[in-house]
Amino acid sequence: MLFSTGTHAQELFTYTEPASNMAAKSIGIRINNSFMREASLSRYRYQLSPEIMWGASGKLMVHASAFFSNWKGSFAGDGGALYVKYRFYSQDEVHSHFRMAAFGRFAFNNTHLHQPAIDLSRHNSGYEAGMVATKLINKIALSAGAGFLHAMDNGKYKFTINDKYRNALEYNLSIGKLLLPKEYTSYKQVNLNGMIEFLGQSNLALGNSYVDIASVLQFIILSRMRVDLGYRFSLLNDLKRTASNGFLVRFEYNIFNAYH
Repeated sequence: MLFSTGTHAQELFTYTEPASNMAAKSIGIRINNSFMREASLSRYRYQLSPEIMWGASGKLMVHASAFFSNWKGSFAGDGGALYVKYRFYSQDEVHSHFRMAAFGRFAFNNTHLHQPAIDLSRHNSGYEAGMVATKLINKIALSAGAGFLHAMDNGKYKFTINDKYRNALEYNLSIGKLLLPKEYTSYKQVNLNGMIEFLGQSNLALGNSYVDIASVLQFIILSRMRVDLGYRFSLLNDLKRTASNGFLVRFEYNIFNAYH
């Protein structure tokens, strides 16, 4: 199976979530490190986002994350988010499966609003609801998703860009392949996965869009630890953003059967 050996095998993308869930009764910890280049000042901004993940059941998964960054000059807390995903369809075959899930996200943020693009993981308070479908065939995984975004005020910072620009459509396409090992001989083997992810957003009132591409190398260690190294850059950038290009370094550890 792609990205992980053993009974907990599933697709594991970096910039997007697939339709598959983490194992039931499991708990995961993520540390996301983003280094985004601020184009106007030609410097990189840093964001730290610790995340706790809970496999409530085989169909339901919950993530809670916090945001810290130096966007306001000094390193400080910016907010957090809650993400919930419910897998409602599964079709399993011998060497493949197809899954569909619905998801929702709510984020709160206290940073200054300064761009029309909506970013619930870095800049905006708001909510998102959408669906994702994922197909796994042998060592290749394909995943596509779309969601409706609504931006709210960031506390005392009002959404002054224009009230009618608060809504957007987000969409993505991810492709991943297991590169190593060529043959499994032990669960202790390190898995190496390569991925390409396309990430887009269109503001429903403004009419402008962006499309990014992200390339990722992912290492799975002992079937429970992950290290993801990604770089994201713009292909189309009609929808203004302060920082669109940058690196992501993610560390993750999963505890299976964490409770009874």
